[in-house]
Amino acid sequence: MSHDTLPVLVIGAGPTGLTLACDLARRGIRVRIVDAAPRPFAGSRGKGLQPRTLEVFDDLGVLDAILAAGMAYPRLRLRWRRFVVGRWTMMAPRAVTPDVPYPNPWLVPQALTEGILRDRLTALGVTVELGTALTRFTQDDTGVTATLTRDGAEETVRTEYLVGADGGHSRVRKELGLVLHGVTHDEERIIVGDVRVEGLDPSHWHVWPFATGGMVALCPLPGGRFQLALQVKPGAPLPELTEDAIHQRFQEAARPGSRLRLHDASWLSVYRPNVRMVDRYRVGRVFIAGDAAHVHPPAGGQGLNTGVQDAYNLGWKLGHVLQGADPALLDTYEAERLPVAARVLGLSSKLFDGMRQGRMKALNRGDELRQLGLGYRDGPLAPEVPGDTARVQAGDRAPDSPCVDAHGKPVRLSDRFRGPHWTLLAFGTARADAVAWPGDSVRVVHVLGKGATPIPEALFDRDGHAHSAYDVVPGRDALILVRPDGYVGHASRPGDLAALTAFLTSLLSARAESATEATA
Repeated sequence: MSHDTLPVLVIGAGPTGLTLACDLARRGIRVRIVDAAPRPFAGSRGKGLQPRTLEVFDDLGVLDAILAAGMAYPRLRLRWRRFVVGRWTMMAPRAVTPDVPYPNPWLVPQALTEGILRDRLTALGVTVELGTALTRFTQDDTGVTATLTRDGAEETVRTEYLVGADGGHSRVRKELGLVLHGVTHDEERIIVGDVRVEGLDPSHWHVWPFATGGMVALCPLPGGRFQLALQVKPGAPLPELTEDAIHQRFQEAARPGSRLRLHDASWLSVYRPNVRMVDRYRVGRVFIAGDAAHVHPPAGGQGLNTGVQDAYNLGWKLGHVLQGADPALLDTYEAERLPVAARVLGLSSKLFDGMRQGRMKALNRGDELRQLGLGYRDGPLAPEVPGDTARVQAGDRAPDSPCVDAHGKPVRLSDRFRGPHWTLLAFGTARADAVAWPGDSVRVVHVLGKGATPIPEALFDRDGHAHSAYDVVPGRDALILVRPDGYVGHASRPGDLAALTAFLTSLLSARAESATEATA
């Protein structure tokens, strides 16, 4: 590749594309991110951030801003006309535990999430190029040639890899000839938007489940507006997307009384539920992620979160390969993420079908929606270890845990995970410092039990939470390798340094050779 060849071109600047661009930029990978829209999205659409996504945002350095911009999910008030007839908790709140510091979803309008990610990307030296559309592209064995159009002018860009994160109508997916398999409920229409509501308590999510013509819901948002969801039954006329028309339909459907009035809509749209996904995430040097690869119905708040985690999985792999690792690593993106999307899509579809049929139990949200249990066990980067009965194995999410450093200062394992590196947790006397890992690719963190002989820079598991989370007997040795995306890559109890080195060398050997050649 010539010096003028761009390493990665990202198409689409929604949450998925922004997450990928942030992850690449912090790795020192040159990236461009473009979006055909002339201005950023202004609505609340994907408002629910699940606990696993909060952990991703913690790693990317934006969690504090996300928490400040959002709020906890409110309880539901079930209404019949102007009367409150019931109360409902959609997802029972979970207490913080040592291994899960963020156990509950967080409500943040999508526009705010995107703004926070754009700010982070700007701080990393990359600006989103709005009003810039992908017109076409071709690819060969060494790269992709893409044509971008802005203000009527065309630009040709040569890039090593192209990623389509350009939503359900993805131009990248269509150019690749990939098909979204599944169903679109064309007869089902939902009007969604952000409005102000006079006379409605903003501390609850108000739902008229049996409104005339279909369910109506108003969910409070940070900043004073409500997200409106107004179902339009098959065959019923669709109202104009104006404040007056929407208010009139709201009054006719919910009959909430004259004191409630919708006004000051900042965003209105019509949504037709889709349950679709592709059967390939990669064609040559072109990848798709997020809604370009899987389109979810609104129930369960899974679409945005699954897209963010697509990007999180792909980012470190692209980074490694661009820095010299074996390109075969990129094959694991589809192998790991496609089964996860299928599982999550099935869950979203089940919840949505229940809501369509008016089943109240469909309002319940179980722990599986938090996405903390999704992982890659038995996948291509997590070979099965015969006889391993530990709760946490290769492919599982790496649990967090509170510890203290040598000075008694509180430190969480996630503080050591944060960054683009691999993290090797060395429990007991297991030593891995002597291994010459390429560059700064692996951070070794010694985890010592109570009463252990101090080691400089070690963490002390004073209360035993880390040992418990990773099924390590206090006083025994273990080596737990955590991937850059927070999943376990290797686990051996007692520590098997030879097996760990063989696993990691297979992923980093080309990088090591490149570093050796550069030094010679």
